[in-house]
Amino acid sequence: MTISRDDLLAYCDGLLNVGAFTDYAPNGLQVEGRTDIGRIVSGVTASQALLDAAVDFKADALLVHHGYFWKGEDARITGMKRRRLATLLAHEINLIAYHLPLDGHPELGNNAQWARALGLGELQGFIGKPGAEIGVRGVFAEPVAGEELAQRLEVLLGRPVLHVAGQSGLIRTVGLCSGGAQGYIGEAAALGLDAYLTGEVSEHTVHVAREMGLHFYACGHHATERFGVRALGEHLAVRFGLTHNFVDIDNPA
Repeated sequence: MTISRDDLLAYCDGLLNVGAFTDYAPNGLQVEGRTDIGRIVSGVTASQALLDAAVDFKADALLVHHGYFWKGEDARITGMKRRRLATLLAHEINLIAYHLPLDGHPELGNNAQWARALGLGELQGFIGKPGAEIGVRGVFAEPVAGEELAQRLEVLLGRPVLHVAGQSGLIRTVGLCSGGAQGYIGEAAALGLDAYLTGEVSEHTVHVAREMGLHFYACGHHATERFGVRALGEHLAVRFGLTHNFVDIDNPA
């Protein structure tokens, strides 16, 4: 089965409440391809390796979390950017990207999916204005030790996790926000949460965790942002009868 590109985009924009978010890149269609979509490849970042996978799959659309045209980047179409765009245009592949709206969706979002995979309950929006929160906070039914949570995360994400034990107590309340959201650790501390999970770490993050007294986990930018785009691709496949393939391009960052 196929769906028109415009109908698919209208559905996704509404589902993800795109208009509620102020973002760093355009959400939705970034590069125009075929007018009808039946085959979708999804992945975290529209790298050349993912583009090549979409070509091999004969995809009509590439659905990603990290697309192109970020605020502040060089606007010239040269080098790597030219090669990427040339691949999309030559094969008439639509590039569709959803950034913050895909972090924050309460069902399909990176953080809601990650929280549920960890076994957190009583989920609430966390970080940002009401209706456009990008993170999630929740509760473990049974409190866990800091090192035990680190081990759970490593099994779930398939990679090493940096754990800063800012306090020695058990963990029941958790805030999490995928990707490069280490700067929001202060919000987690202000809410009195026991732990804060994200993708990356900065030098000062360690000091904040220790001095504010909460466990901090840096779990990998890429690893924590695989959840949402895969879930969205699977949702679209079921709803519209499309063929979908999630491709995980390995990235240790």
